Amino acid sequence: MTATNTQPAAVTLGREVERIVAGQPTSDGAGVKLTRVLTHDLQQRLDPFLMLDAFGTDSPDDYTGGFPDHPHRGFETVTYMIDGRMRHRDSAGHEGLLSNGGVQWMTAGRGVIHSEMPEQHDGRMEGFQLWLNLAAADKMRPAWYRDIPSGEIPELRQPCATVRVIAGASHGVRGAMQRERTEPLLLDLHLAPGAVFEQPLPAAHNAFVYVYRGALAIGSRPVDTQRMAVLANTPGSDGVVLRALDAPARALLIAGAPLGEPIAQYGPFVMNTRDELMQAVHDYQSGRLAA
Repeated sequence: MTATNTQPAAVTLGREVERIVAGQPTSDGAGVKLTRVLTHDLQQRLDPFLMLDAFGTDSPDDYTGGFPDHPHRGFETVTYMIDGRMRHRDSAGHEGLLSNGGVQWMTAGRGVIHSEMPEQHDGRMEGFQLWLNLAAADKMRPAWYRDIPSGEIPELRQPCATVRVIAGASHGVRGAMQRERTEPLLLDLHLAPGAVFEQPLPAAHNAFVYVYRGALAIGSRPVDTQRMAVLANTPGSDGVVLRALDAPARALLIAGAPLGEPIAQYGPFVMNTRDELMQAVHDYQSGRLAA
């Protein structure tokens, strides 16, 4: 699914970089090593996004434990696999295999218990998991799940750039997923050395870029590999301009409409109040979370 665009929409006032974040090495699940790029202290600043984890290793010891059964309530998870194979199973009866270039989009809603386990014993495993908040009115909706194979992700082709449009839209190419309230934009950018890519963005949307190959310049600021650039909410801005430096670059560009609601989180539960969190824990402990 490809579309060619040789006349990118002009950005007249591009956003600058507000800050650069290195992320925190950690582990999750049964010892899977990863980097937590979007951390708890950035949740309000990057509303509606709650977390971004990046994982990438050639060592099976770093990933074979996988993520055994665990609960979620109140948000959506978006897992994007660059390399590797991961099997999803959940309490709603969904099952799917996430493999190279594919996306798993899961709405936890009122509650789901799921596992994500590798289906490989060697080789590289690399990808990302993004947590996208749900509005208060949607937090108790039924759980939902969709597997998006690599071939179903639309691609925008420009002379020196290929853009995988996972969510939202770019230069007239509509992405594989749409969400009305949070309006998420999720692009995987593949840029040739020196290539320039412009993406219009609503001024009120929060946005960030994570570089996972090579290096970019955003405005006057260089952004190195494995760094996240939080984009300033510049009044009157209409987008962002990214330029690859002297090597090919790959990066995620992520933006969305802030919910502007309180965020109350306890581990895998994200609600609006402490009482709602206590109810989520009680429902999980009593076996009613995913009922």
